[in-house]
This record gives sequence, C-alpha cells and structure tokens, in this order.
Amino acid sequence: MKMNFISPSLPAMAAAAPEPASTPLLRLSELAPGRRGVIVALDAEGPIGARLGDLGFVPGTEIAVIRRAPLGDPTVYALRGCELAIRRSEAERIRVRVEPGA
Repeated sequence: MKMNFISPSLPAMAAAAPEPASTPLLRLSELAPGRRGVIVALDAEGPIGARLGDLGFVPGTEIAVIRRAPLGDPTVYALRGCELAIRRSEAERIRVRVEPGA
C-alpha cells in the first residue's frame, strides 16, 4: 500500500496558507544540521510509510535537523516536541519545504 499524504483532505490547508514558490522543495535527507523546514509530502509504501506517519512525519509538521551520526547515518530530527533518529533511506522518502532564513 502506497501512502501519499498529499491527499484530498489537504487542499483546504494548502489554500489557507499557500507556500511561496521561491522556497525549495527538498528531500529531508538533503537538509544540513541546523536547518529547518516543513514536511509537505511522504512518499513511502507499506509498513515503512505507516511507521513514519505514526512517528509524526506528516505534512504540515515543522522539523529541524539536529545532528548526523559520524558516518552520516542515521540523522536525528526534532519534530512535535521530541527527537527521532531515522536512516537516510527513510529520510529520502520525506519531502520538505525549507523555511526562509533557516
């Protein structure tokens, strides 16, 4: 089962707060430590997508990159009042919009 969180239930939120076209859309794995963004989409299938959603990686969630492991994987992210570490392969499935100046 493919989970794509850009769904018919989200257009009301998107219409209420349109995203500036100038802010880049990146994979979460591409954000450097210290950068912040907002999750806009999750493209994951099966249990991985469900688990990421259960952990709070859902559209509209603010997220910050805290630190990377010495060999670059996993990475610790702050979201919804907690810190979570996920692998690069999982972070590549999450699309974020970078906050200006972050």
